[in-house]
Amino acid sequence: MKSPLITKKVFAWALYDWANSSFATTVMVVFFPLFFKQYLTADQDATTSTFWLGIANGVSSFVLAVMAPWLGAMADRGSAHLRFLAAFTAIGVIPTAMLAFVGAGEWQAAALLFAVASLGFWGGLIFYDSMLIKVAPPKRIDSVSGFGYALGYLGGALLLTVNVLMFSKPALFGLASPEAAIRASFVSVAVWWMLFAIPIFRSFPRTQDSTTVGAGRALREGFQELARTFKEVRKYRAVILFLLAYWMYIDGVNTIMKMSVDYGLALGFSADTLISGILMIQFIGFPATLLFGALGDRISPLVGIFVGIGVYAAVTFYAVFMTQETEFYFMAAAIGCVQGATQAMSRSYYGRLIPADRAGEFFGFYNMMGKFAAVLGPLLMGTTALLTGNSRMAILSVALLFAGGAIVLVVAARAARDVTPATGLPETSAG
Repeated sequence: MKSPLITKKVFAWALYDWANSSFATTVMVVFFPLFFKQYLTADQDATTSTFWLGIANGVSSFVLAVMAPWLGAMADRGSAHLRFLAAFTAIGVIPTAMLAFVGAGEWQAAALLFAVASLGFWGGLIFYDSMLIKVAPPKRIDSVSGFGYALGYLGGALLLTVNVLMFSKPALFGLASPEAAIRASFVSVAVWWMLFAIPIFRSFPRTQDSTTVGAGRALREGFQELARTFKEVRKYRAVILFLLAYWMYIDGVNTIMKMSVDYGLALGFSADTLISGILMIQFIGFPATLLFGALGDRISPLVGIFVGIGVYAAVTFYAVFMTQETEFYFMAAAIGCVQGATQAMSRSYYGRLIPADRAGEFFGFYNMMGKFAAVLGPLLMGTTALLTGNSRMAILSVALLFAGGAIVLVVAARAARDVTPATGLPETSAG
């Protein structure tokens, strides 16, 4: 008989996804690109603003990618996952609120604040993801991972719905203009993120056992642990192959997620259409991710990953020839069915392959690959748009990443069949 899926700790852990997903939806995907392009860089052409938006995304991702494995290893040695999570939550929340006060034309300040807030968002995920192995009941890692992402989609969608209403009917909320509504939405995200992060810190009290070490020792031993991992790298062939595959296909996922609104604006689609499409992704993603999580427990998380890669590859080609706003809705519906599944099943499959007592370090590598992917994708799309002056050509390059990721993932899955998963599941369940 399986353990229950939703326990107090699982719910508190998953609620953090509900909290920080507001940044991913309202700020990262919808309103910051809109704010940046239509209000802060309105005097520049579309390809130039696309380039600078790509730079803001890429730089923050690169900084985090360099730091991620060391941060994870240091947290493992100091049993300080929650403290790091709290610190990066603050790094995300404060500049998000400050975006509301950026002056007209101060796009450099806005780009900097957005980059720092993104650093807080992505950095916190290192420690949040590494807690999955600790909170998931036996043999429910895929469902728990899916539950976290599903709550994130629902929470992000609910706040985004309110923010969209603020944007479309600012007077109803006592706001002077759509621009004022966007600024107020940044504040709402900061408050939402901070408020719903509280349960995870209350449900997981700070560890006081003998494994806890001071910050200085954790810093030193974190570097030592990383050095040991690199020396033992041959032991982790399945992990390395999976990370390589993940680096390629999640590059495509992140690029489409971050640049879809910018791409739609470049094609001349209305902001209302683009925002409605993003909302579709969020609301469809909630049940779809729960479903794929259950399938992962029963069959294999690889099923969800391969389905997601296939759909994303098709969407990339579809987007190249998109001309009507109604077509954007079809694309959004397809993405909604697989976006959460691809992310959740990747996280749980990786959790099956790594040593549980070094989860922070290994999820540091996991997030490092994701962030290096986030460096390449937006920069590739932005630079292609700048050089060619054609946004359609920019998105076409993403399809190669999905193809390469699928090929390497097949090899990784074969290697994983010989690995005993860290969760104690049968060997065949990893492949």
